[in-house]
Amino acid sequence: MPERITEATQNTSNIDQVLAFNREYVASKCYEKHLTDKYPGKKLAVLSCMDTRLSVLLQDALGLKNGDAKVIKNAGAVIPSPWDSAMRSLIVAVYELGVTEIMVVAHTTCGACHMSFAHFKEEMLHRGIQAGELERTDIDLDSWLEGFHNTEESVRNTVAAIVNHPLIPSDVIVRGFIIDSATGELTEVK
Repeated sequence: MPERITEATQNTSNIDQVLAFNREYVASKCYEKHLTDKYPGKKLAVLSCMDTRLSVLLQDALGLKNGDAKVIKNAGAVIPSPWDSAMRSLIVAVYELGVTEIMVVAHTTCGACHMSFAHFKEEMLHRGIQAGELERTDIDLDSWLEGFHNTEESVRNTVAAIVNHPLIPSDVIVRGFIIDSATGELTEVK
């Protein structure tokens, strides 16, 4: 296995460090232990949050190994629109990849809880985004960047959005959970 990033390499960008590690990883054939095909062995898809605490914890806490499930991540583990990319990925997983069960897994202390466009707007202006871009008429940024205020309710809404989607067949099992961001303990949301 190649050496992890050290202080000696910290003068280069993070992307350059990743690329250097990747070259060694491939040359050492470290990928061989992860070889699988595109079909999820457990016929399972998991929609979860992109939170960094879940990068490894999610699969470990669910007992999943590479190739067991399709894992789709976004900010908050939500379906904000019936035609967004998360829903598209789930539909592809069902029809192209044989998925028969879907888990929605939100988590404790999620940053998407209570997020709002008002917060982002100030940051965007500070970082040089022009005010005119924030007043576009083709998208409602208040809704688009709105988070949620209750994690259980968000999970219920996301499960309902999947179950009631016109392109999801009724034989697909969809259940919702909240994972503890520290321990990995799952609690089902009914």
